[in-house]
Amino acid sequence: MTPVLIVHGIWDSRARVRTLERGLIARGIEQVVAFDLKPNDGRAPIATLAEQVKRQADALFEQHGAIDLVGFSMGALVSRYYLQRLGGNAQVRRFISISGPHHGTLIAYALPLAGLREMRPGSALIRELESDAEPFGNVEVHCLYTPYDLMIVPATSSVLPQARSVQKIAVPIHRMMIMHRASLDAVASVLRA
Repeated sequence: MTPVLIVHGIWDSRARVRTLERGLIARGIEQVVAFDLKPNDGRAPIATLAEQVKRQADALFEQHGAIDLVGFSMGALVSRYYLQRLGGNAQVRRFISISGPHHGTLIAYALPLAGLREMRPGSALIRELESDAEPFGNVEVHCLYTPYDLMIVPATSSVLPQARSVQKIAVPIHRMMIMHRASLDAVASVLRA
């Protein structure tokens, strides 16, 4: 089975996505790998964090010949950058984005940190990524989001137009997207397909 690399969100860690990791394993996804982005607090530019994803992905690709990628929140945007700018689209089979600020989030105006500024609607980074005619190559893209998200505002910012599937999961808060049974079932279903 293709290994799955999980990329966590802002203020998260590998420990904070353990529910997602364990939930996928319990649903038959045999190899799930998570790691810590550093720093995880919005200070680092998205490209810096994407380099960390690349290192993890390269190691998995070297062993297995392909990987699946699951990104949550900021981790979804970091994963997208890796796919579009760092050669990830040649290594990744499937990309599942969970509540990612792909078109920016108004919450990113709260602090003047480098990574947060790049998550603002209309930022130079967002415009650059959106300008690609074929951003994902042969990577199968899937998006999950909650319409009640108070971190990704508007919630539909989580939807990539190139997505093969978009699933709206009505959980009450952002973090529950990596904990709720419906989300875990949806992610595992895509990975098993």
